[in-house]
Amino acid sequence: MSALLRELRLLARDRAALGLFVIALLSAAIAVTGGLAEVRQQRVQLAALADADRREREAVAAQQADWGSAAYYTFHLTGAPPSTFAFAALGLREHGPWQHRVRMLALEGQIHEPDAGQPEVALLGRFDYAFVVATLAPLLAILLLHGLAAGERTAGRHDLLVATARSGARLWRLRAGLRIALLALALLLPLALGAMFEGTAGAVVLIAAALVIAHLLFWAVLCRWLDRDGATPPSTQLMQGVGAWLLLAVIAPAAIATVAERHHALPEGATILMAQRETVNAAWDLPKAATMEAFVASHPQWAAHTQIRRPFEWKWYFAFQQVGDETAAPLSRARSEGRAARARTAAALSWLAPPAALERQLEALAGTDTQAALAYEQSVRTFHADLRRWYYARMFPDLPFAQAALAERPQFEID
Repeated sequence: MSALLRELRLLARDRAALGLFVIALLSAAIAVTGGLAEVRQQRVQLAALADADRREREAVAAQQADWGSAAYYTFHLTGAPPSTFAFAALGLREHGPWQHRVRMLALEGQIHEPDAGQPEVALLGRFDYAFVVATLAPLLAILLLHGLAAGERTAGRHDLLVATARSGARLWRLRAGLRIALLALALLLPLALGAMFEGTAGAVVLIAAALVIAHLLFWAVLCRWLDRDGATPPSTQLMQGVGAWLLLAVIAPAAIATVAERHHALPEGATILMAQRETVNAAWDLPKAATMEAFVASHPQWAAHTQIRRPFEWKWYFAFQQVGDETAAPLSRARSEGRAARARTAAALSWLAPPAALERQLEALAGTDTQAALAYEQSVRTFHADLRRWYYARMFPDLPFAQAALAERPQFEID
């Protein structure tokens, strides 16, 4: 205990170390505050859209006189609200779609249209809590821990300190452990407060804290290895530590992303959009029988109800919308599978770069990773398929239109 108190007194007089603790605390607090503001804005936006969507749908329904018009003119809001831990790792929620307004037209174009102009993410990523602990915290740890033994040797106090402590290894472990513990405290305190504000499950917070502490210990071990003999000058150790940080926190994650992208080629969203639109637009010039034949191939239950007698019928219109989706389906499936494969490859390689691994694990905890984005897309497809089945069951048999029945349409549940 006396050794710990002595180290605390020494640390209290180290203005540089105190400044680094303050930087860590402020950086984490700013990141958490920004994350809380972002997820709050997303929830407010989603709630406002849900209310406007409900009122618009009711107003549109009151103006329709047939099933086809109701299907064509009605938009349906879909969305994935942020989890209670999303504030810590925004992941794909910051630059990827998490809400759509879809109609019963060809769906793939509606899903992939936002991808056509999606901006690239900056090399170092976004400034959220995951970025702070994965990328900034290691640099602070290096500044705090480099040359602990070599610095004392340079100052001429090394032998005296070792003799007083009776064990040099124990002294350096205590000194490094105290600094890492205070750095972890500075980083985790804002996270705990943000989690309390969001109502995040305690288990999630504990897992996140364990991941952050393990990450800091990795960098502490690295710094101790660089200072293992106490003979390398502190300035040289600092350069070596910063070089390791640059390699593991900046270069390696970028290289991992590049490898994953080149190893798993996938069609662009714009390609899927164009394939679907070309099929839909071409259908206007095709014989109606050709469209209905293609539609019946995947919907044989409506084979007895596909005769088109007028120049325009809604069942024909929605049939070629369906065929447009089916034409684009292989490309869409390849894109989803490719994105999932890229994520798996990047996750496997990220263990070569602990900062990248930590950021991915935090995004998985927050439900903001590729898997969550793909699950949301699939939920939109499932809802759209339910909507189609509901309308087809009324449109193809030419059931009498009943405006009151529109209230029974499938609804997308936004949790």
